Amino acid sequence: MPYKIAIVDDNRLVIKQLLQELVGHITVVFIAANGAEYLQKMKELPCEQYPQAILMDIEMPGMDGIEAVRLSTALYPQVQYIMFTVSTDNDKLFEAIKAGAHGYLLKDETVDVILGAIAEVVDKQGAPMSPSIARKTLKLLSESKAQPANDTNLSDREIEILKYIVSGLNYKQIADKIFLSPFTVRNHITKIYSKLHITSKAQAVQIAVSNKWV
Repeated sequence: MPYKIAIVDDNRLVIKQLLQELVGHITVVFIAANGAEYLQKMKELPCEQYPQAILMDIEMPGMDGIEAVRLSTALYPQVQYIMFTVSTDNDKLFEAIKAGAHGYLLKDETVDVILGAIAEVVDKQGAPMSPSIARKTLKLLSESKAQPANDTNLSDREIEILKYIVSGLNYKQIADKIFLSPFTVRNHITKIYSKLHITSKAQAVQIAVSNKWV
């Protein structure tokens, strides 16, 4: 069954190209030209018709993609957000991650990479990034000031699970590693997010790497 996505971008040529390349692989629930239009269209949809993932541009007139993701993660936490942009700006990259973005792709990526990213965020709760963005992120995070994990009140078990999250394992794989049920692992992850004041796996990875907990 094709993945259900929405495309939020003010560039009609980009949208046209995406539709041509992705036809047959995904179902486009709707298209919006900016963040405000996206939020309005989500509001009008019944929950069973929500897209599973959003390809979200950053720089758009009116409400930009970062603000749209920030508002949307609170309203629609089950939806996955992939920034789809030409921007490699450090500030925008981190603002997008802090807002709750689950992935960050550049617009020159191939259709296979885009489809792979959609599958990764929907099926594996992954955090796909274009290679150049991933390298930039790791470099910036490595230069950040470290904070001891104990300062966050994370338990030893929660720190262990956080390390597995960073390594790319999903709930079931983590559960198998530490001999717990996936439900128990999910509860631990909920507590981790609460203690770190975050809402996504991408943010958990950012914090863990920047503070050198892994």
